Amino acid sequence: MNAIAAIRSALALKLDRRAVTAVEYALIVSLVAIAIVVAVRGVGTSISAVFGTVSATL
Repeated sequence: MNAIAAIRSALALKLDRRAVTAVEYALIVSLVAIAIVVAVRGVGTSISAVFGTVSATL
C-alpha cells in the first residue's frame, strides 16, 4: 500500500505546475547567485591589486 501511495504522490507532484515553476525559479536564483559571487570575486581581486599598488607607491 505504501508503494502505491508514494507513486500517486510522485505523479501528483509531477503534474502540479506550481512545483515545476518553483524548481525553475530556484535554478534561476542559484545561477544568479553564482554569477554574483564570480563578479564580486573578480572585483575584489582588482581592488586588492589597486590598493597594493597604492600602498607600494606610498
